[in-house]
Parts: sequence; structure tokens; C-alpha cells
Amino acid sequence: MAILSFWFCIPLVSLCCGALAFAGKRKHLLNILLSLEFIMVSIFWFMLSVVGFLGGDSYFLMFFLTLAACEGALGLALLVSIVRSHGNDNFNSFSILGC
Repeated sequence: MAILSFWFCIPLVSLCCGALAFAGKRKHLLNILLSLEFIMVSIFWFMLSVVGFLGGDSYFLMFFLTLAACEGALGLALLVSIVRSHGNDNFNSFSILGC
């Protein structure tokens, strides 16, 4: 039973690492998007292990992956738009009044 709790702890630790990366590396939009995708993969991994342990249906997991892919596509579209309009994705060069 201890090995089972170990496999539940790994996604939670990776989720915490992703949250720390999200909070600590806020300088560039690409770093933020990568940390958000890492958080989504960690949540998916945790839900997959829980659903696999309980023997449930994986329909909700496919819906979650679809939403995560849409979030990634929207983030990349915003990144391309910001790079085209401002020249880079550095948040220090943005003005709140200019957006």
C-alpha cells in the first residue's frame, strides 16, 4: 500500500513544482505558458492515477485534455499576437495603460 501512495504523491509534487515555476518565472510569457502546461499535465497525471485506481471511466479525462489543448492553443495565439505587436514577450516592457 505504501507504493500506491508513492504513485499518488509524484503528480502532487510535480504540481507544486509547476506552481513554483509559475510564481517565480513571471518575466516572459513563454515561461508562463510552459509552466501552465506542466501544471495541466501534472493534474492529468494525478487524475489518471486516481481514475485508474478507482476503476472509473476515462471520458472526463479526454474532456480535460481537450480543454488543456485549447488553453495551450489560445496561449500560443496570444504569444504570437504580443510578439508581433510589441516585438518581444518580456512583461517588463509592457505598460498597463498602453494595453
